Amino acid sequence: MLESEHRIVTAGLRKKNGADRREFFKIALTAAALTTGGAVLSERAAAQTAPTESDILNFALNLEYLEAQFYSYAFSGTGLAADQLTGTMTQGAVTGARKANLTDPAIMQYAREIAGDEVAHVGSLRKILSTAAVAQPAIDLSPAVFTAAATAAGIDLTPFGGVFDPYASDDNFLIAAYIFEDVGVTAYKGGSPFLSNPDIIDAAAGLLAAEAFHAGIIRGALYRRGVAAPVLRTNADKISDARDTLDGTAASDGPPKRTPDDDQGISAVQTQFGTTSNFVPTDANGIVFSRTAEQVHNIAYLTRNQVTSGGFFPNGTNNPNAALRRSGAN
Repeated sequence: MLESEHRIVTAGLRKKNGADRREFFKIALTAAALTTGGAVLSERAAAQTAPTESDILNFALNLEYLEAQFYSYAFSGTGLAADQLTGTMTQGAVTGARKANLTDPAIMQYAREIAGDEVAHVGSLRKILSTAAVAQPAIDLSPAVFTAAATAAGIDLTPFGGVFDPYASDDNFLIAAYIFEDVGVTAYKGGSPFLSNPDIIDAAAGLLAAEAFHAGIIRGALYRRGVAAPVLRTNADKISDARDTLDGTAASDGPPKRTPDDDQGISAVQTQFGTTSNFVPTDANGIVFSRTAEQVHNIAYLTRNQVTSGGFFPNGTNNPNAALRRSGAN
């Protein structure tokens, strides 16, 4: 797929108990940076291929900026506080986001809870990273980018007047949230092999667990509402198919292990117990798959090409490691 085609994309770490633990995170990262700083800078200048734990956490922070802004605007009409946007590299603004027209009380509560979690994730990662935290990059959450993505995925926009507005209704909000949540889960799992500090692993595991709960909430809501409106399941399945197209068909043992065509929609599947729901997109071993940083960027940038910007991040993500800013050549 050409980049211009814009294919479809793409609670856990809450406040830690006590200032000591937060301070330990900051000290650990700072010490690691001071100890290996020269070697890391030299390595990056040569190849930009060996991410540090700080790089991985900043990779996660970019995704949390995206999700926190989407949910915060969709639920409340406002985004992250100004003091949660600063950091190293170029700070960008959010465009096109607004409060969603949510009417279902359950969906409103889902949006409220997830928004609170995602805002807390940004704050937690920024505290862990301290002065190493990157600034929020430019983020496009406009109906235009969602429309281009939905069109490329083959979603029929006739019922929507030709425009997929993620803020127009409960169903649209859920479909838009579905784009992000599954990608977040696979991104955290994909980044886990690069972590070694036990406290950082503990924090990342908490984030992964929270994102998995969020994904389950969104998938479950779509499945339930799809009983009365089957087109919701159909559209979610199309998004999954498009994500599979974007992140490519290559396979590797990793880490992280790269598995082609493993993204799954929400339509019922066949198991040894018969026809079942598909809230949890697992493989034959009951395990959720991983995505590499490049694959995540393919979905976030809405392209199969190797680029450094596009889609939801018009100027690219922020990371001192160039390898964690680009998509893959699929």
